[in-house]
Amino acid sequence: MRRKRAEKRIVQPDPKFNDVLVAKFINSVLNQGRKHRARRIVYDAINIIEERSKTSGLDVFKKAMNNLRPLLEIRARRVGGATYQIPTEVRQDRSIALALRWLIAYASERKDKSMSSKLAAEILAASNNEGNAVKKKEDTHKMAEANKAFAHFKW
Repeated sequence: MRRKRAEKRIVQPDPKFNDVLVAKFINSVLNQGRKHRARRIVYDAINIIEERSKTSGLDVFKKAMNNLRPLLEIRARRVGGATYQIPTEVRQDRSIALALRWLIAYASERKDKSMSSKLAAEILAASNNEGNAVKKKEDTHKMAEANKAFAHFKW
């Protein structure tokens, strides 16, 4: 190994909910360094969720994140000139990052007025185990299951 491993940055919890996961979500929504705008989008989305579901928006968000986190993914590996899709377990920090990424990507594809309402709709769908982000997770798991035969190439 030639270089040092990049050290993990510790994310400070967000000011409103004092939660690290929400802070990571805000940082993922962050666009062109406009953190205040990203915070407003996320907090508005959580408020919309509270209005629609009549429960704590933070609880719905955490439930959605648990439903979105993948346990398995496939990695391409070359063995003897052939490329195999090898199922591997996902580390916790990577699974959270993937879930956040999928949530934001599929929320922005939705047809709605504002980004906060798009996010709220996708989070509510994910908390009920439906929506495009959950479908992405299920597709990832199906791919890993289908390629289980190549698991012995993993090392």
